Amino acid sequence: MKLWIAFLLVSLSIQAQTNTYEISFDNAVHHEAVVKATFPNIKSNTLRVEMSRSSPGRYAIHEFAKNVYGFKATNAAGELLEVKRDNPYSWIITNTDGTINIEYILFANRGGGTYSQVDATHAHLNMPATFMYAKGLQERPIEITFDAREDLDWKVATQLKHEKGNTFSAPNLYYFMDSPTEISDYKAREFEVDGQTIKFVLHDPGTEAEFDAYWDKVQEIVLQEKAVYGELPKYDYGTYTFLACYMPNVSGDGMEHRNSTILTDTETLANGGMKGNIGTVSHEYFHSWNVERIRPADLEPFQFDKANMSNSLWFAEGFTSYYTNLILERAGIISAEEYVKSLNGTFNYVWNSPALEYFNPIEMSNQAPFVDAATSVDPVNRENMFISYYSYGSVLGLALDLSLREKGLNLDDFMQLMWKRFGKTEVAYTDADILNTLADYAGSDFAQNFFENYIYNSKMPDYENLLASVGLKLEQDTDKAYFGASFKETASGLEISKNTFKGSPAYEAELDKGDVITAIDGIEMTSNEVFNQLLDEMNIDDMLEVSFLRFGNELKTSVRLVADPAYSISIDKDAKNNTVKAREAWLAKKS
Repeated sequence: MKLWIAFLLVSLSIQAQTNTYEISFDNAVHHEAVVKATFPNIKSNTLRVEMSRSSPGRYAIHEFAKNVYGFKATNAAGELLEVKRDNPYSWIITNTDGTINIEYILFANRGGGTYSQVDATHAHLNMPATFMYAKGLQERPIEITFDAREDLDWKVATQLKHEKGNTFSAPNLYYFMDSPTEISDYKAREFEVDGQTIKFVLHDPGTEAEFDAYWDKVQEIVLQEKAVYGELPKYDYGTYTFLACYMPNVSGDGMEHRNSTILTDTETLANGGMKGNIGTVSHEYFHSWNVERIRPADLEPFQFDKANMSNSLWFAEGFTSYYTNLILERAGIISAEEYVKSLNGTFNYVWNSPALEYFNPIEMSNQAPFVDAATSVDPVNRENMFISYYSYGSVLGLALDLSLREKGLNLDDFMQLMWKRFGKTEVAYTDADILNTLADYAGSDFAQNFFENYIYNSKMPDYENLLASVGLKLEQDTDKAYFGASFKETASGLEISKNTFKGSPAYEAELDKGDVITAIDGIEMTSNEVFNQLLDEMNIDDMLEVSFLRFGNELKTSVRLVADPAYSISIDKDAKNNTVKAREAWLAKKS
């Protein structure tokens, strides 16, 4: 009897310290949700509640408070409490009896990995964009009830722990904020892997047969990514949940979380999504190891009230990007030829970028708060000073994998070692830890050389020989002429649509974004087709007389053409047997 009383007292104590939330969607058609929260047992004279300014998996500031209105606070007796403001994202509430209730309206109409969306089709909730939190109460457990619209057949899907009905819980604020939720009339599939459940929730207007075909691909991805690391992570509550929303009203995105991921796109499975969306599945699931558990130390703890900067996104995001299409090939979703062809765009974007002279991969990672879904109104010069850490890390992952394979090693086993040291143990790593782990795996000289040349500097690996080692060719067309500008067609001519690349013929001729080219060598530039036909007839070092409009003025300049710097990666049909076997081993399905 005494033990039962003690258990009851502990349970009551936990309840007294639990923050509770409720969210309803009566005005979903106008993208509104009503959020209520209760913070009990408040000891201080005031309580500060605030909206997050950043979100797990994103690195920029988002100012979610801009979508909050109708705020009010009451005590346990229902009496209105005094509220003061000292910044745009906080509310300071006077405490009168130890309990503080808040209520507000949230406008939400962007379905993706960062924001929330509420409409007649679903409630798609990213928690930092939806729920206020109490400063200083981050370690309290949280309980939330979703008032799902029964008239719309809505059901709740989330990585939160299910308690009863539509009530779920989280052990603390961080887990709560890291738990996106899809509430809709969704379909679901699941399968068991080594005693854990992999679940796929799909909000899509398509058929069950379409879902079955897509689900087959998802299962192969799960198994191939498990094979890289040798085991699944230990998912909290034994389940990993894909939250996929392929609807015309959402925005294209993917966002990893500890035991789930958000997948959104306007392409439904019947409208291109069967092929177009599967790469995001591969990328985001790989994150359940690399970034969620193999975790950069500079992202711990994650700060909800400011931008989060990391040195390691070239590894966390970039190496994950390297594996994205490689896993699709190993899983039989794309062919070896399609995989090799997919390398070209990223390779050219990175190695023909003028930004290489400004930042190395670590410094590119530091740029994330300015580029990762960040918004601003002033023009920027990204074409010349930034390379995405996704892409930069991806081509370095390729170089490292092929370099290791020349030594009889491979990137899979290195990633598995990173998993055992930093992921499975959940000990956050630094860039130095990656270097030291690579040294232990492949030798100190190898690791130092790789980091000194390609991570701490921006040198280009010897891709020609690396690719040849797996029976691929790296080529450039030295006879093809290059101008160096992107155009959009207008009534006046071809408008330069992006900043011209530093060092390109167009750049050297002082042509700039916004200039409208009206004629070249007397030929009117009425379309991209006309321009491309003219360029195809030109040779290296030819001079072009260019007429263009700038700020309403008619101007002229001369452009000297150079060789096209674009690379081409392809399968070498004449490769030797040993390199063909090396390629097959690299791309082979893993068991």
